[in-house]
Amino acid sequence: MEKDKKIIFSATQPSGKITLGNYLGALRNWVSLQDDYNALYCVADEHAITVRQDPAALRRQSLELYAQFIACGLDPEKSIIFIQSHVPEHAELAWVLNCYTMYGELSRMTQFKDKSASHADNVNAGLFTYPSLMAADILLYQTDLVPVGEDQRQHVELTRNIAQRFNGIYGDVFTMPDAYIPEVAARVMSLSEPDKKMSKSSPNENSYILVMDKPEDIIRKFKRAVTDSEGGIYRSPDKPGVSNLIEIYAAVTGKTPEAVEQEFSGQGYGTFKPAVGDAVVEALRPIREETLRLLNDKAYLESLYRQGAEKASAIARKTLRKVHKKVGFAPR
Repeated sequence: MEKDKKIIFSATQPSGKITLGNYLGALRNWVSLQDDYNALYCVADEHAITVRQDPAALRRQSLELYAQFIACGLDPEKSIIFIQSHVPEHAELAWVLNCYTMYGELSRMTQFKDKSASHADNVNAGLFTYPSLMAADILLYQTDLVPVGEDQRQHVELTRNIAQRFNGIYGDVFTMPDAYIPEVAARVMSLSEPDKKMSKSSPNENSYILVMDKPEDIIRKFKRAVTDSEGGIYRSPDKPGVSNLIEIYAAVTGKTPEAVEQEFSGQGYGTFKPAVGDAVVEALRPIREETLRLLNDKAYLESLYRQGAEKASAIARKTLRKVHKKVGFAPR
C-alpha cells in the first residue's frame, strides 16, 4: 500500500446479485477510486449469516460476487479484493470491540430493528452485534474513508464512537474513519415503482435489472417499465418513470440527460424504452461475459481470492497485534 494515499474500504454481502443500480451508483465509482486510494473491497460473507443461508448457495454467491467485482473493473493489482471469512482477524477484532460497544448503541441501530422485525423467528446475537463486526472490518485496515449510502451512515458513526472510546482508553490505536458519499452517483429507481429505489429485494423481478440478466430479459423489463400516458420524453417531477429511464440511458452512454431529451424529442415510448434496454445490454455485456469466464476458470479465481486474503491479512495482523497488546493479551 502506498504511504501517500488514504485508505478506503467497502464491503458487500454476497446475495450473488448486483443490480444496475448497484453498478451505476457504487461499483463504477469504486473502479475510479482505486486509482486515487489504497482500496480494499470485501465480500462480507460473515455478515450474511445473521440470516439463515443455504450453505451451497452462500458459497456460490460469494464466488459470483467476487467474480463480478473483477468483471466490473476492480483490479487485483490496484486493490485488495478478498472474502471476509478468509481473513480471521475480522472475527477476532470483532470480539474485542464487542467489549467496547454499548448495549444501548446496538439497540438503537435501525437495521437491527428492521431485520429483527422481518426475521422474528431468528433474532440471534449476531444480528444484534453485527455492527461491532462492521466496525472491525473498517478499523482493521486503519481506514480513512468508507463509501456508503445515507442508509449506512449510522454504522460509520457507531464505528467512530467505538474507535474513539478505545483510543480514549489506550491511545491512538485506530484511525478515525469518515463516511464517503460520492458527489456523482447515479440514483437508479425501480422500473415498476419509479418513486422507489431499484432493489433486488423487490418481489417484482421486473422492477430491477441485474448485471447478470440475459439480454432478452433486460429488453423485456425495459419494455414493461412504468412510464405515463402523456408521451413526452423529458424529465419532470410529474414523470418519474420517464425521468428514471432518461437518467439510466445517460449513465450508460455517457451522455447528458439534456442530450438524451434532444435525441428522443418527438419520439414515443415505443422507440425510447427499447433503446434504453439496448444501451443497458451493451453496457453490461462485457461484465456478464467476463463474470462467466472467471467462474468457469475456478483455479484462477481461487488464486485471486487467496492472494487478496493474504494481502488483507498481512495488514489486519498488524492492527490486531497492537490491539491484543493494549488490552493485555499474552503474546503469541
